[in-house]
Amino acid sequence: MQTAYKNEKTAESPSKELDGFPGNPDGTLPEVPLDQLEKGPGTKTRFTQLLAVIVAGVALFSDGYNIQVTAYTNTVLTALYPVEMTVEMRTRLSNSLLVGDIIGMLAFGLASDRIGRRWGIIGCTLLLVGGVVLATAAHGTSTTGMLWMMIIGRGVAGVGAGGEYAVCTTSSIEAADDVPELRRRRGLLVAWSTNVAIISGFVGSALVVLVVLAAYGGRPSDGVWRISFGVGCVLPLAVFGFRLRMADSKLFEKHGVRGRRFPYKLAIKRYWKSLAGCAGVWFLYNMVVYPFNLLAPTIVAGFAPNQSLLQTNGWSTLVNSFALPGAIFGSLLIDRMGPRQTYAFGLVVVAVLGFTIGGAMEPLRTGGTGAFAAFVILFGLFQCFLSVGPGNNNFVISSESFPTAIRGHCLGFAAAMGKTGAAIGTQIFPIIQTKFATPIKGQQAIFLVGSGICALGAVWVMWLVPNRRAQLEDEDILFTQYLEANGW
Repeated sequence: MQTAYKNEKTAESPSKELDGFPGNPDGTLPEVPLDQLEKGPGTKTRFTQLLAVIVAGVALFSDGYNIQVTAYTNTVLTALYPVEMTVEMRTRLSNSLLVGDIIGMLAFGLASDRIGRRWGIIGCTLLLVGGVVLATAAHGTSTTGMLWMMIIGRGVAGVGAGGEYAVCTTSSIEAADDVPELRRRRGLLVAWSTNVAIISGFVGSALVVLVVLAAYGGRPSDGVWRISFGVGCVLPLAVFGFRLRMADSKLFEKHGVRGRRFPYKLAIKRYWKSLAGCAGVWFLYNMVVYPFNLLAPTIVAGFAPNQSLLQTNGWSTLVNSFALPGAIFGSLLIDRMGPRQTYAFGLVVVAVLGFTIGGAMEPLRTGGTGAFAAFVILFGLFQCFLSVGPGNNNFVISSESFPTAIRGHCLGFAAAMGKTGAAIGTQIFPIIQTKFATPIKGQQAIFLVGSGICALGAVWVMWLVPNRRAQLEDEDILFTQYLEANGW
């Protein structure tokens, strides 16, 4: 008879039952027949859980939009306010959202486990919409004052957007795991509701800025950035009614620790290695992907310095759009190869491409139109495989590696470490680029450094991140056994 995945041995723990099947005498989880494991609820429940996954994707699409729109509107703001938009001010605008993200990920990761997924979602939506409205309506007695109000608004929106990472991902993966028909495609569904949605938001922000900029005749205007910012609150408001009526997942109701004391020391003792693996590799990934997304307009403009604002944003949109087919392609691999294996595969390919671009940067920059086209393709594939591996699987491994009781905590911490890597990378990579005598040498250096980091990440994820389990409740049962064996 075909059987489900057999879990690891837990020698110190007593035998338990899994979905009505007796545990094994040696403390391992039983091999459950697939025809029994896959008996699931009816069509209505399947539709409800699938809808929960879709709504999480819509919310994270809006987060992706609000994160990336700053990169495109910064070029407009710099053209409008060349004196006030110093390098420091541009960095503050970019990092205000990152700092807010980190606070939101940690706070709402904790809240989603201690209060509930639903209340976390509501809080995130209110903060995100409120922050976007503040940034869109920013005014001041001076241009600098207006920019500072924009920074504050973007920071508040960042808290909401960061919180969405934790509450949406936990809600999505628990909904996908609740129904056997969806569980078999858990990796694909989580990838589509997280990274594919976020990357789509990145692309959407670029297209909105391009359309609005074209409507203004390609000329920078206050209306361009205000409209582009304001669009970011449309989708969160559109699905807010549904999210108000959402219930917490069955897994959370069964294994959550809402309002109860919890043995954090024991949890850290059991899961420190997995947490170090998930948080560390997300840190390394974001340390590369965010600087390259933000530097894309500058890198492309270096090939043709006389391009207009519309042309520069158009080329950088094309390059960054390669990440979307990469995310879609990568989502098809997760349930076949396994999350951490797909993660490492993507990073290895990125490292090879990055070393190739870095080594060939001079002929690519000086070889005319054909060389420019080759660069766009190589850089696009570089972005593509960042999504194939780490982009999709950061969410998957950081959710599946932990039990329901601390899933939000650990996912929020790992995501916050990722944003910390993004903040550090966006500071360091521009400095590396300017430390060399020529722009060509500077761009060559950032590709080589970025590729080295990706190679390190591939080793890191294979060393520290565990293999996935057949269903999320397997880890809940093993964790319960572990706590009981340690006197809790």
